[in-house]
Amino acid sequence: MCEQIDYTTDDDVAVITIDNPPVNALKRGIASSIADSINKANSDDSITGIILIGSGRTFVAGADIAELGQVAAGTIEMSDELPSLLATIEASEKPVVVAIHGNCLGGGMELALACHYRVAVPDAQLGQPEVKIGLIPGAHGTQRLPRLCGIAKAAELCAVGNSISAPQALELGILDSLIETDLLSGAIDYTRNTAIPAGPRKTSELNDLLAGDPDLESSLTTLRENIARKARGQIAPGKAIEAVALAATLSFEEGIASERELFQQCITSPQCQGLIHSFFGHRAVSKIPGITSDTPRQTIEQAAVIGAGTMGGGITTTYINAGIPVTLKEIDQASLDKGLARIRDNYMRSVKRGRFTETEVEERLALITPTLEYADLSTADIIVEAVFESLDLKTKVFSQLDKVAKPNAILASNTSTLDIDKIASSTSRPERVIGHHFFSPANIMKLLEIVRGKETADDVIATSIDLAKRLRKVGVLVGNCFGFLGNRMFMPYLAEAEFLVEEGASITQVDKVLYDFGMAMGPFAVADLAGIDVGWRIEQEVKESLPAGMRRPLVTTKLYEADRYGQKTGTGWYRYEDGRTAVADTEVDALVLETATAAGIEQRTVTDEEILERTIYTLVNEGARLLQDGIALRSVDIDIAYLNGYGFPAVRGGPMKYADMVGLPAVCDRVKAYHDAQGFWWEPAPLLVELAEAGSTFSEYDRQQAQ
Repeated sequence: MCEQIDYTTDDDVAVITIDNPPVNALKRGIASSIADSINKANSDDSITGIILIGSGRTFVAGADIAELGQVAAGTIEMSDELPSLLATIEASEKPVVVAIHGNCLGGGMELALACHYRVAVPDAQLGQPEVKIGLIPGAHGTQRLPRLCGIAKAAELCAVGNSISAPQALELGILDSLIETDLLSGAIDYTRNTAIPAGPRKTSELNDLLAGDPDLESSLTTLRENIARKARGQIAPGKAIEAVALAATLSFEEGIASERELFQQCITSPQCQGLIHSFFGHRAVSKIPGITSDTPRQTIEQAAVIGAGTMGGGITTTYINAGIPVTLKEIDQASLDKGLARIRDNYMRSVKRGRFTETEVEERLALITPTLEYADLSTADIIVEAVFESLDLKTKVFSQLDKVAKPNAILASNTSTLDIDKIASSTSRPERVIGHHFFSPANIMKLLEIVRGKETADDVIATSIDLAKRLRKVGVLVGNCFGFLGNRMFMPYLAEAEFLVEEGASITQVDKVLYDFGMAMGPFAVADLAGIDVGWRIEQEVKESLPAGMRRPLVTTKLYEADRYGQKTGTGWYRYEDGRTAVADTEVDALVLETATAAGIEQRTVTDEEILERTIYTLVNEGARLLQDGIALRSVDIDIAYLNGYGFPAVRGGPMKYADMVGLPAVCDRVKAYHDAQGFWWEPAPLLVELAEAGSTFSEYDRQQAQ
């Protein structure tokens, strides 16, 4: 028996405790040890009932995802330990009661489903979230769960992957009882008073809920349609529905065999590799070399935001949603009133959707102190500047902040492209200056790009990383350069999309190819949403630094000059009939043709494959430069930034992981081909060439750099 399993007795009841902190994951060896304990209890004549419980803060939060990742990558074989344990539990001659607290998820849920009886504390959470890493339940979950709550509900739980509360699970029939007192003592009482008198009850033999639902097909069709919209392009949700539905027509043994086959189809898919990469990547980005638990942190009890425009209002909302009071400054009363009204209006829309009550909104709005005076910012622990994207304006703001902010205050700029060191140089305390680049809308988008200047202090970085979590953001630390990580890559991506249109692709074709690939929006839809004027101004900042002969997009300038700024003006790359619905515009098609002809660009038929390669591979190539320049700490940082800030599909893992899965030699060959065909801006990044020639990957590069 392994150390993570503890076997004790309470008179006639055996108690098997799983003790594998922090979440009691079912790593290899644990399941077989639980089985040994079940067999031990069955061979002891003094034992009449068995309890399975978890130690610490939770029951079992699932299988070991690191092991699943190795299986997905093909480096180890899938273990049969858990299915074997479940068979041992069901075959037990003495009733097995599972006592649940904390999370009972994934493999932990399947373990609970195999037990004869299930009890839980009221605040426990139960679920089958495997689809979130590209899998379906693979240890009989798709066959046992519908026998307890019906096929339609089981299909929803397995295909969507959201957890349910213990009271909900009780109502659905998944749980047998709630324990309002101490869990273990309550479970012992339940075992003696209910389970032992009733004897073992095999979930696999409960077939009453598998037939007779006249609305089943309609329910499954609706579920499939909803999944197709919300989990666009993902295969696991559909496989989960398919597996659960088989419970209605197959025996339990046939059902688990089909489940196993469908599970194998998922775990060997690139989507599973991409989603597992994303799972671990979200944990990796907060681990910063040189920043440890011993690095001092600053307590953030009060914040200030300068600028009540769209970004400033969104940042203010983010802080007050986290319970942090904000002093909001503007240059005049009219701008301040407009900003406050916008914040209130956004909240009231949430009230209409049922996300907040009016009382909750008023409580949050009460955390805002409006002001027109810099002096009122003197007590803030952090001050976030969110003014117009102008280096001259931002340096003036920081010069004023230097005069009023308390000595240890963090001074953060929301700049999306500008030099943090130049901004910091306008103060006498550059070590307290850092970039906090929120993405619009700031109160919704998850990414927070944390930009380290050359003098930014470690405690400022550590506090920023912790603060991102408190604000429910994904903080990614990046170095200082024009555009930082995200926009430095995104600008050539947008440019390449425009070059493709100039060469003959249609605007809708380019957007459709990228949307079908899994991007949240096509590049031209993104440009219209962000504002053509915003992109044009950013281009003006960088154009003088571009090498001679560097190809530049031409049509964006024409749109800007025609006041076609995108959704905000009703016209951009598209025409917007109702303010949001994009409609192809023949005027833009004519403008593109006219511009290309004047520039001597010969239009041709452009394939979907070329569109995908030129847009995605330019991201990869620029990402490789970011790595070798030290702007990105790791390739996984690039991936997580793109998943959370730029709508890159999670099933692809991020641009760098996607390149790994395609194969860097193949990617590098195509980059070289476009370099020959397009020009020097496609020159392969040295790191990409190095890794491709070595047959290596960006993920392996991350591991080597960490050693």
